[in-house]
Amino acid sequence: MKSVTLWPMQAKPVPSPAPPAASSFARVSLAIYTLLIVYASWYPFSGWRDMGIKPFDYLWARLPYYWTGFDVWTNIAGYAPLGLLLVLAMYPQLRARWAIVPAIAAGVLLSACMEAGQTYLPTRVPSNLDLLTNSAGVTLGALLGAACSRYFLRESRLLLLRQRWFSSEASRGLVVAALWPLALIYPQNHLFGLGHLVPPLSGFFSDLFDTPIDLATAWLNNAQLSAEQYWLADIIVSACGLTGASLLVLLLMRRQAPRRRLVGLYLLACIAIKSLACALFFAPQNAFVWISPSAVGGITLGAMMVAGLSWAPPVAQRRVAALALILSLVVTNAVPVNPYYISTLETWVQGKFLNFDGAAQFLSVLWPFLAIWFLYHPVHRKQK
Repeated sequence: MKSVTLWPMQAKPVPSPAPPAASSFARVSLAIYTLLIVYASWYPFSGWRDMGIKPFDYLWARLPYYWTGFDVWTNIAGYAPLGLLLVLAMYPQLRARWAIVPAIAAGVLLSACMEAGQTYLPTRVPSNLDLLTNSAGVTLGALLGAACSRYFLRESRLLLLRQRWFSSEASRGLVVAALWPLALIYPQNHLFGLGHLVPPLSGFFSDLFDTPIDLATAWLNNAQLSAEQYWLADIIVSACGLTGASLLVLLLMRRQAPRRRLVGLYLLACIAIKSLACALFFAPQNAFVWISPSAVGGITLGAMMVAGLSWAPPVAQRRVAALALILSLVVTNAVPVNPYYISTLETWVQGKFLNFDGAAQFLSVLWPFLAIWFLYHPVHRKQK
């Protein structure tokens, strides 16, 4: 009887789990939010001069006599997202509680440098109280980020939905889309007329040449439009702005996602934020002051364009989105400023949210260019 040799069955190799990935959304958001903090802290970036004071002398000065609870809470609220984003952006190099101390140190260092820079700005005053409240905000945000990191980065149903509904290249686009409703907070000449370059460029050249320069007068030669022409321009800008932003969101989603419902919820959220900002910055009765026949016409036309283009291929959506945003930019900067917009802007600047004026204006100017960059950048043109 022949002996039979039994060879042991070779077990199939078990694939090793994929290493944890960094969050592009958190890191891009951190970069943009840091830029906004720098802009808000040093706005209006004019009149720099040495006043014979060392930049960090404010650390040992007495606490300011005059401050309000509103100032304290706005400083805390302004720096809390920074602490949260710092913790999330350090993943996976540093996780949860190990990222708290570096995040707090980075946030405090940034705040200290922002206050030190204000020493050379005649319109700003460095304050150790601001540094303390900013540091408290960073600490609160870092603790919150450490407590919530597992739900946002590792075990989140929201993360699973993001992977199921949005493309792998969507992180940067989601940041751009999230900034659109925030950019709309700043008063605009048209409802969705972002990218109005004339006022900030006029201020920049006035400071550069130390003489008042009004580019609107030089460029438009005091041109005046009839009411019908203003309405037409408002319709074009509102429709193009809505179309460009909505198509950008559509481009981020996979085919199996409830694309039309998500875009509809996105637009409703933007309108809600715009209305809340009008009520908060001006008066509760002005929550819907932005509603006008031309704005409603632009929203209707834009919604019709988005509904039709939602069936188009991604390449066509991308091109139409970029074209709509470029057309909105051209019309926004070519049409003379509405006198009602000037009075609205004066009310905004004189309000109690003066410290956010620079950051809000900067974001409103930046967003169309950021969106167009995203639409045209080769990395972001990969098909799903």
